[in-house]
Amino acid sequence: MRIAVLTDIHSNQPALEAVLAAIDEAGIEHRWCLGDVVGYGAQPDECARLVKEHCEVSLVGNHDLAVTAEIDTDVFSASAAAAVEWTRANSEDSTIEFLKSLEPKDTEHEVGLYHASPRDPIWEYVLAIDQARECMESQSARVSLIGHSHVALWFSDGSGPPGADGGGQAEGGRELDLSEGRWLLNPGSVGQPRDGDSRAAWLELDTESWTATYRRTDYDIDSAAEAIREAGLPELLADRLYVGQ
Repeated sequence: MRIAVLTDIHSNQPALEAVLAAIDEAGIEHRWCLGDVVGYGAQPDECARLVKEHCEVSLVGNHDLAVTAEIDTDVFSASAAAAVEWTRANSEDSTIEFLKSLEPKDTEHEVGLYHASPRDPIWEYVLAIDQARECMESQSARVSLIGHSHVALWFSDGSGPPGADGGGQAEGGRELDLSEGRWLLNPGSVGQPRDGDSRAAWLELDTESWTATYRRTDYDIDSAAEAIREAGLPELLADRLYVGQ
């Protein structure tokens, strides 16, 4: 089964539409979303509708939970908290209802799905190899997928690809052989990448050949940034889209 894995869309409609178009062009039929559909950006309703229509599996992320008032924003940055308040005030009821229907993890598949990590599916940022290997001991499946950090990453309980040492950042086009060992993969962010590449990030997973390929897709950043400015959201949220940080 070929699956397109998306995460951290963050109300960025142009990025999501570009990624969905790339997935269609690649002929990938299955789509999974690891959460944070909303927050930061200015198009929550549009993104929620697209995820609901196109993704057969969807998780909830910490920004989604803040918008539905299931967690507070005390630990959020000022700009993130401002975006949560704006999203609460401007989202349709159907968007809130959709987000409330989701869970932060799904272990019913042959691949484990978590918004943040197997140990803490809402909050933990998995960025280091030792930390990732501890998480792999907790995950329910041999291969698991996470989001939350907005960085395209891979981790393995072995050495991984030649020249690697159990984990690292994944550039667009990087292909991994997952046929042996335990793995923890982060596709990177569709709507607000933070790995120095401003293109929308996603992952192609093949569970027959057990390969994973990291993908990057160009999108209309100007359109997404302008929507943020027109909504009166913090300028920082528009500017950072151009630098992938």
